[in-house]
Amino acid sequence: MNIAKIMVPKALTVCLSANDTVREGVEVMRRHGYTAIPVLDMNGKFLGCVNDRDFLRFILTQGHVDPGEHETHTVREIMRQDFCPPVAITDSEDKLIDAALQQNFVPVVDDRGALCGIVTRRMLIAELAGRDLPPTDGAFFEE
Repeated sequence: MNIAKIMVPKALTVCLSANDTVREGVEVMRRHGYTAIPVLDMNGKFLGCVNDRDFLRFILTQGHVDPGEHETHTVREIMRQDFCPPVAITDSEDKLIDAALQQNFVPVVDDRGALCGIVTRRMLIAELAGRDLPPTDGAFFEE
């Protein structure tokens, strides 16, 4: 299986910067309706993913819901680097399937660790079943 053939390219994937504020991260997740989003450094290197539980944990720990208070903390501070680990674009079909069994989407990185895109479970299942997916608006859409 050619991972590049079935992945959503980085240009069409919603990502957060590690330096985005917690408030910005919450707003992006709310606007797009996602529960998890890849986090990149300033050079496009994949650092991990952040999910809605990370934001909720942060808000509960801080003890306030005022969005202004969330502008002093960054996504880097709340993300877990072990959440939603990536596969290499050259990895085997088995490794991609194993990762997809554990997470809703699988980040795909190149040999420099830069994000190339993501593979959603939906896309992987369609590929394995030999089915074409209906066209979308191009953005990462699965949940």
